[in-house]
Amino acid sequence: MCRHLAYLGPPLSLRALLYDPPDSLVRQSWAPRDMRGGGTVNADGFGVGWYPGEGDPVRYRRAQPIWSDVTLPALAGVTLAGAVLAAVRSGTVGMPVQETAAAPFTEGRWLFSHNGVVRGWPDALVPLADTLPVRDLLTLDAPTDSALLWALVRHRLRAGADPAEAVAETVAEVSEAAPGSRLNLLLTDGRTMVATVAGHAMSVLATPDSVLLASEPHDDDPGWRSLPDRHLVVATSTSVRVRALAGA
Repeated sequence: MCRHLAYLGPPLSLRALLYDPPDSLVRQSWAPRDMRGGGTVNADGFGVGWYPGEGDPVRYRRAQPIWSDVTLPALAGVTLAGAVLAAVRSGTVGMPVQETAAAPFTEGRWLFSHNGVVRGWPDALVPLADTLPVRDLLTLDAPTDSALLWALVRHRLRAGADPAEAVAETVAEVSEAAPGSRLNLLLTDGRTMVATVAGHAMSVLATPDSVLLASEPHDDDPGWRSLPDRHLVVATSTSVRVRALAGA
């Protein structure tokens, strides 16, 4: 069901987030500890997005398992960033394995990821897809549930919605249209992170000047806190706010 993380804080090397911890995201790609809902490994692609400065994020995606990429380790060792979103993918049966299907999805300053599955895809979301501009449907990154979820969130952002509300409202309408869906979403603009815990696990590690949200803790630091299901998280590098999602 994929694994993902988002970090805000003092600049770290990508290697410190992706490779160095004992239960790093790379290890979670082949030995995840919590894959509720199906799947055993996350080998259907990966992606990393980071903010090198005040501009838009840089993104690196591949369709292969993250452990088999020979370029990323060296790149991660020399790349520093204070805002990162990364994901490893376990593709749902019937959905394509291709580079553009891997998170993070992006537009402007936004990075987005989805951990989970939409039940009844694609029929369950046809009514919601009908609310999107035709051009958005024709230019989806991939014919997947995650890409459509991003299009729904992005449509709200473009209309001026608050990021937290854009994410929460999308989860609410998809949950109603496709009951039983797992909808752990991550969204960041490099300054704020918005996440939902809806059907899958998510944990947070907060220090005085950093916040890390992750599908699984990557080490045994006692500061990790498991977040409750059906909740929304809004975080900066110095704060974490958690509230119940509508209908929780």
